[in-house]
Amino acid sequence: MSATPPTFLPVNQAWLDRRTETIIEPELPIVDAHHHLWERPGWQYMFGDLLEDLGSGHKIIATVFVQCRSMYRAGGPEELRPLGETEFVNGVAAMSASGRYGSARVCAGIVGHADLQLGARVREVLEKHIRAAGERFRGIRHINAWDEDASVMTPGYGPPKGLLGERSFREGFACLAPLDLTFDAWLYHPQIDELTALARAFPQTRIVLDHVGGPIGIARYANRREEIFAQWRASIRELAKCPNVFAKLGGLGMAVGGFGFHLQAEPPSSEALANAWRPFIETTIDAFDTNRCMFESNFPVDKGSYSYAVGWNAFKRLASGCTAAEKEDLFSRTATRFYKLAD
Repeated sequence: MSATPPTFLPVNQAWLDRRTETIIEPELPIVDAHHHLWERPGWQYMFGDLLEDLGSGHKIIATVFVQCRSMYRAGGPEELRPLGETEFVNGVAAMSASGRYGSARVCAGIVGHADLQLGARVREVLEKHIRAAGERFRGIRHINAWDEDASVMTPGYGPPKGLLGERSFREGFACLAPLDLTFDAWLYHPQIDELTALARAFPQTRIVLDHVGGPIGIARYANRREEIFAQWRASIRELAKCPNVFAKLGGLGMAVGGFGFHLQAEPPSSEALANAWRPFIETTIDAFDTNRCMFESNFPVDKGSYSYAVGWNAFKRLASGCTAAEKEDLFSRTATRFYKLAD
């Protein structure tokens, strides 16, 4: 396997279609707590594409859109350009809410972007997001995934080292709780302790850790799985002591995790995925408990490694030992409560 595969894996639909599975627990209600919609050169994943995946057999009742620099405004002040994404996604949510596209409430929650480095000035931007999407606008994500090796960083993002501790960032972060907004944290496992410090400094702000804290398994982290896991586990357990922090279970289909599913001759089965992910998923649930954990598809990013149907089957295998109440937490209730999704 290449030491530094691309961060975003291309989707090979013909390859994915070679794996079909019977849907496990098809009546279990699911809130997909994290997905994107975008139109990029050579890669489109819009409302219709998402609907195709939602129709794969699992009972998706609602979804949460998370920022991905989609449909930003072409002009105007730089800090207001991300409003275009919120406006676009709110339009998709309105289409879904009409009931003409199925029973799932697509984009029932919207997580946009606002530059928290604006400091206190960011409040005006946040208020404009709220006016653009009303009760659907639930929070922001300001990507902080940084590493000394630029090859593992998210393309197009160049956050500075130590962003979460910067004075201007924290001044902006302080504007979230008064507006009842959440913060999605996307970072890598060596940075989890920085998020713990931020969470302790702002105990009233609801934070969710994306993609189980971004354990890296490529580049300089390749072939160090046991060592990385031990470091990651220690940081996860410490972060979980912060009652205002929740965790998303997913995102392990990205190339940065180093699992290499996309390099296999055949697409992975849900059993293979569950076996590979089990240490990370079970450790996170043990640390946070089910009432602070939520499953996420992270589609279409993870679609380079497995299909929507197989991915949710893997999550259901991982939760097979849970009680009915715990499954409700993991698959719908925690996400609904964290994002305060409207009925």
